[in-house]
Amino acid sequence: MKKNKELLRVILAATIIFVGTLHFLVPQPFVKIMPSQLPYPLGLVYLSGFYEILGGIGLLVPPLSQAAAWGLIALFIAVYPANINMAVNHIEIESIPYSGSPLFQAIRLPLQGVLIAWAYWYTKPADKEKQASIIPKSMIPKELELGD
Repeated sequence: MKKNKELLRVILAATIIFVGTLHFLVPQPFVKIMPSQLPYPLGLVYLSGFYEILGGIGLLVPPLSQAAAWGLIALFIAVYPANINMAVNHIEIESIPYSGSPLFQAIRLPLQGVLIAWAYWYTKPADKEKQASIIPKSMIPKELELGD
């Protein structure tokens, strides 16, 4: 699994950036699952999308990757009430087949735990020579390098 850790980092980052972008391009499905007790649902959707994009990019910037992983864990916990709301109220998203089904919800809720565990994997120092990065290693100042 260690061999694939950096490939999985890129997959997580790309997925999170993609989903974060969807928060801006098609916010309505995200607004629809927002618990009604929360104020400014569209603003919260945009905010969570912004932090998803930021976290995904941060996973690929070695000096920031550990902090980004912790931030994504916090974000995954913060958005969990929307997932619970979707499950409890059987909210269907038209663009997602079977999204209102109990089976979909039974799979989706525990998936958040998988995302948390996946992000947690990147809270530990990485091998700075092997870590996936969008910044060339030669451009990272030595004093900012993290991990051993």
